Amino acid sequence: MDQEKIGKFIQQSRKEQGLTQAALAEKLGITDRAVSKWETGHSLPDAAIMQDLCEILHIEISELFAGEHIVMENYKEYAETLILEMKQQEEESAKRLLFIEKCLIYIIIPVYVVMILSGAYVCNEGMIPIGCLLIAVAVISVVATGIIGLHIEHKAGYYECPNCGERYVPTYNAVLWAPHIGTARKMRCPHCNQRGYHKKVISKERGEN
Repeated sequence: MDQEKIGKFIQQSRKEQGLTQAALAEKLGITDRAVSKWETGHSLPDAAIMQDLCEILHIEISELFAGEHIVMENYKEYAETLILEMKQQEEESAKRLLFIEKCLIYIIIPVYVVMILSGAYVCNEGMIPIGCLLIAVAVISVVATGIIGLHIEHKAGYYECPNCGERYVPTYNAVLWAPHIGTARKMRCPHCNQRGYHKKVISKERGEN
């Protein structure tokens, strides 16, 4: 989506309705600074107020995302393009989240492990308070990092059942308690009810990773 184009369209539609930024902001219960950020392309309206915004500006949500009025003859084409763009953005977001998770696992956690070993060494050298502090900080950090990584993994993408091939989003508890090898987790498929190591995938459609 072209944020700058959307911003100009919001501005144009607002002026067509004879509204100032302050008046539009008041109707939506937000600040005029937020409206200014939309119109300059620095941000997009929150999903929670998009419907109200479109009603006030007398436009469709599809037109908001397109950044222009849509002629009915071209509506299907715009809708398909919009769906494709949203799908691509969702997949890119999932890829970024999984990259962050890998950074946590392969870079940050090893640093904490070194801290634990260093703390043990310091304790062995007689500086027990300092060593215990290092170990405590490292252990707490490892646990916190693991929890963050698990939340990221659960949120990003889907899991694919090795038995029926169905791709789905499991519950957080199912991911939390599942034995795993990397991001593949041994879970029970909610569709075929068979257990197996379900690999992490980005797309909902089969045949795409």
